[in-house]
Amino acid sequence: MVQIGDIQLGDFPLLLAPMEDVSDPPFRAVCKENGADLMYTEFISSEGLIRDAAKSVQKLDIFEYERPIGIQLFGSDIESMIKSTEIATAAHPNLIDINYGCPVKNVACRGAGAALLQDIPKMVKMTEAVVKATHLPVTVKTRLGWDESTKNIEEVAERLQDIGIKALTVHGRTRVQMYKGSADWTLIAKVKNNPRIQIPIFGNGDIDTPEKALEYKNRYGVDGIMIGRASIGYPWIFNEIKHFLATGQHLQGPDMAERVRIARKHLDFSVKWKGEVLGILEMRRHYTNYFKGIDHFKPYRQQLVQTDHYENVVALLDEISDKFSEAFAS
Repeated sequence: MVQIGDIQLGDFPLLLAPMEDVSDPPFRAVCKENGADLMYTEFISSEGLIRDAAKSVQKLDIFEYERPIGIQLFGSDIESMIKSTEIATAAHPNLIDINYGCPVKNVACRGAGAALLQDIPKMVKMTEAVVKATHLPVTVKTRLGWDESTKNIEEVAERLQDIGIKALTVHGRTRVQMYKGSADWTLIAKVKNNPRIQIPIFGNGDIDTPEKALEYKNRYGVDGIMIGRASIGYPWIFNEIKHFLATGQHLQGPDMAERVRIARKHLDFSVKWKGEVLGILEMRRHYTNYFKGIDHFKPYRQQLVQTDHYENVVALLDEISDKFSEAFAS
């Protein structure tokens, strides 16, 4: 049984990665329905939270059915991280997660996210301050290192465990790699197999099929897997992996009615939570994957990303369901 503090997650939990502009409550709702064991909010700027920025505050929204759920914070100033941890704790998540992995320039170049991999003493000091600022379990997500010459994840894991984090997720790339090339899980395995390490170690990077999940589970011995990009528009991946791990058999993929049902659920929640204009706009990134691999679908995909009114999108989804269900089944 994998545990983070007193949170029980089962024998091999599947985690939904915190993804900016993706892992919001509407997306988390469909991932939870389809088997995600632990989810995180989009990462939240500590500075934004302190100055009460509307976008940062809205990201604190969590719902009972999502539990267990963590709020992920990032920042470069220790005092700001302490204050934002106190604010996040008051939103009653199950845990607090610190982002030391985000590679994008507007985060890393401000000294936050993966930038802390260049200053391990500050990372340790910041993490210790966050641990002391909350009664909740604190976890960390990070990368192998800043670049090929500074893959310091083994040292990072030991030092962060020593000051009280309860789990660590490692993305198998350096910051310089961004999302290019293949994730290297060999160092993740070294962290997991280090006899000093007692906390759960989760692997992240390139898991996009049930076969790969099983292979990496067996090869690298991690306690669980975090899934990011492969879940976008395809939340079924969590249950498909679970079924394959349990039986060695593939779960039948979603038919057209199921694809439309989940897309509609996602859309409805998105509009309810963000308003019609933004809710419809931000759904557009998901449609390609919801209807991926379907012959002759391109004209409908174009309409989905161009339609501005909720009623029209719903009518279009109904038409898609009627038109493609029979062909999809055959």
